[in-house]
Amino acid sequence: MIAFLGQGRMGVPMARRLSEAGHAVTVWRRGTGVSAAEAVDGAELVITMLRDPAAVREVLAAALPGLRPGATVVEMSTIGPEAVRELRALLPAGVGLVDAPVLGSVGPAADGTLTVLAGGDVSECRKVLSVFGTVRETGPLGSGAALKLAVMSALVPAQVLLAETFAYGEAHGVSREALADVLSGTPLGGLAERLRVPAAETRYALGLAAKDLALAAWDGASLATAARKRLREAETAGLGDSDLTAIAGQVTGRPARRTVPLNPATVPATNGAYSHAVRVGDMLYVSGQAAFDERGEVVGEGDMAAQSEHIFQCVSRILADQGATFEDIAFIRTYVTDMDRLMEYGGVRRRYITGTPPASTTVEVSRLFRPGLLLEVDLIVALR
Repeated sequence: MIAFLGQGRMGVPMARRLSEAGHAVTVWRRGTGVSAAEAVDGAELVITMLRDPAAVREVLAAALPGLRPGATVVEMSTIGPEAVRELRALLPAGVGLVDAPVLGSVGPAADGTLTVLAGGDVSECRKVLSVFGTVRETGPLGSGAALKLAVMSALVPAQVLLAETFAYGEAHGVSREALADVLSGTPLGGLAERLRVPAAETRYALGLAAKDLALAAWDGASLATAARKRLREAETAGLGDSDLTAIAGQVTGRPARRTVPLNPATVPATNGAYSHAVRVGDMLYVSGQAAFDERGEVVGEGDMAAQSEHIFQCVSRILADQGATFEDIAFIRTYVTDMDRLMEYGGVRRRYITGTPPASTTVEVSRLFRPGLLLEVDLIVALR
């Protein structure tokens, strides 16, 4: 049996292909009432296709009680080699791990024409992976994840560059059609054709492209850093769930706003009166995080440890969305309604914030903005 964790744009057609190929498949997604541990119970192969490293860590940690000895986990999300190494440390020694992100979007996922970049020992899963398309064995564990980010570090900035090229042309009286026609005869022709008319259907979400560039960030990546800035501006304009090609209609000669509000889809939505975080240059200001679920209901009412755990899980997703970790926190402030319960909060916090702690303030307050809330945490983060 195969357990497929994640039923987003890519997960749905990929799980369907497995079923059509004759495999017994159990699918899992958030909010169904079935736990990840229940979904993987008895599975020989567990496939994850989720948004980011934080989501993968959370789901696999929840699945641990159901993983059978000898099972193999195939991580197919785009999470980077560092996160793959963290997963290897998380999983029991008797559970195999392969990192196998894919090149291709929704159409190739449905057609079975993806390119699978597989790192690690694929002997137990090569036949299954071939259902998705061409399997390219890349080397040791983590090499598939690294190769995927390397490829996206070229392809995504190239599309942003073309968007700026179209903007320059239009500002000087050159139509997009004319410029795309000329570019079609150059090595950039294929990408130019993709941006000639932005896709109406999302194949590769702009917000995911920004996330991928954040994961691939390194000090010398000047072009990728500039491209990521453009994508963040487009997210602010509400294009995060649009296809990446929408960037072609977003880049203009107007000055960009200095603040970039952020509301990652991996965190329960706000009430609309604030954003979860705001980026200003290389600093991230994270709004007070409280224990609310997707329905806006209080999580773990009366349970300090449960609310603390929920808050730090949300914080981890916000940090991951910006390519940051808990080590990048410069300042953390905590409001608690009962200082006598601080040890319960501290026990959870020390599992997430290790090593030398950041600057910190803890304040006791008489109440928070919703009955049942025991604490609220806000942060200032230095981004890389």
